[in-house]
Amino acid sequence: MVGFETSDDAGVYRLNETTALVQTLDFFTPIADEPEIYGQIAALNSVNDVYAMGGVPLTALSIVCFPQKGDWDVLEQILRGGQLAMNRENVAVIGGHSVDDQEIKFGYSVTGIVHPDRIVTNSNAKPGDLLVLTKPVGTGVISTGVKFGKASSEAVKASQKAMTTSLREASKVMQEIGANAATDITGFGLLGHAYEMANGSGTSLTINSDDVPLLPEVLELIGEKMLTRGDKNNRAYIGENISIEATVSSELQSALFDPQTAGGLLISFEAEKAYEFVRRIPEAVIIGSVGAPTEKMLLVV
Repeated sequence: MVGFETSDDAGVYRLNETTALVQTLDFFTPIADEPEIYGQIAALNSVNDVYAMGGVPLTALSIVCFPQKGDWDVLEQILRGGQLAMNRENVAVIGGHSVDDQEIKFGYSVTGIVHPDRIVTNSNAKPGDLLVLTKPVGTGVISTGVKFGKASSEAVKASQKAMTTSLREASKVMQEIGANAATDITGFGLLGHAYEMANGSGTSLTINSDDVPLLPEVLELIGEKMLTRGDKNNRAYIGENISIEATVSSELQSALFDPQTAGGLLISFEAEKAYEFVRRIPEAVIIGSVGAPTEKMLLVV
């Protein structure tokens, strides 16, 4: 029912009239110094793709790359962190696979279910909708700041809290209210995933940059050139399909392009439903709107 044509968060395969499988896979190199935190983030980053489709995750298989001569206590902590996060999401880890690799990588393949009539894709946004974001952005910048000793403990704690916060409740409320489209914000950054939504939906999206919530110190760290390769890659990915007003600072532009890990949901709601959603999910913010197709799919103001 959903493949890779619209760059959606997960694939969906119908089993019968009332049940469809939601399947996804994600893994990456360490995003935190603490192995257990890294494991938790990796777990939620994978599970969130199922939540973004409006599904309920059920089972997971772990993917582990770890050096055979590495510290096995570190591996145990990574696995424990992932298991703890999956336990909180009521997801059963039923197996996995590991390989000897000098570069550590960890993540999960996750399977969930959704009613075929209630799938939420990234390609059904409607003109007149409002756009809601459920988490602040800036995890990529802060992670780079950590590597160079520039990020404060406050910024690191805020980033880790964001990355270890589940999207389960936001997804549940999204389903109850009824969303037109949704995606979770990960490697392509807020603007990259917004571009995919606009492209898949045949619409244009306007992002009100001042309304986008940012993690602490993000603009300051960007000013110190704490950027990932994703900043350049995500700009290239969107290409000429974006118009950014001159009043948007270069630092704020980079924050909007910043690749995220276990980021929030970007949801397209009818206006009344959007206001109902932010009332029920207090951390959610309305950051823009959906319009008819224009020459530029994205407008940042």
